[in-house]
Amino acid sequence: MTVPPMLSPEPEPGARAAAVLILFGEGPEGPDILLTERAATLNKHAGQPAFPGGRIDPDDGGPVEAALREAWEEAGVERAGVDVLATLPELYLRHSRHRVTPVAAWWREPSEIAPGHPGEVATVARVPIAELVDPANRLMVRDPSGVRLGPAFEVRDMLVWGFTAGLLTEVLDAGGWNRPWDTGRVEDLPQKVLDLASRD
Repeated sequence: MTVPPMLSPEPEPGARAAAVLILFGEGPEGPDILLTERAATLNKHAGQPAFPGGRIDPDDGGPVEAALREAWEEAGVERAGVDVLATLPELYLRHSRHRVTPVAAWWREPSEIAPGHPGEVATVARVPIAELVDPANRLMVRDPSGVRLGPAFEVRDMLVWGFTAGLLTEVLDAGGWNRPWDTGRVEDLPQKVLDLASRD
């Protein structure tokens, strides 16, 4: 997987280590990827769709254990049914000062999923890859100043944008799933999204 230049600068001193789980499965509507939506009441990244994940705790032992723990806590994913495929290159989020390691995995034996903590996670969803790569669900987003922020997806009543959308785009490219779509479709981020993002 190619690391986008905007996600590969030298991390600042004190940047915190984190991990996310990119969990592929064979769902009722074909191959899919698990996404969560963070609760709107959080102070950081409120209301944003994301891969399950979070900071690497000292007891985790590394990004794989952290990603699996967070997926269990956030969505009820039982680690016994998950086969880890690869640890991808570390990405750096300058805005939040996190060094994020994506962990790709296959959901061999899917478990029932549900938001693990109502105060942290609002929604969990298995989003079909076919839905993600549908050109009708793809767009670019920009902030009120007119600056393009990057690709986005409109799926399952969620607007997936920012870091998650950028990483998802790279994953779909690497898997050979992406289809041509209209990158000239540029829309402003909804005010609700901007209001939540302003808390960060």
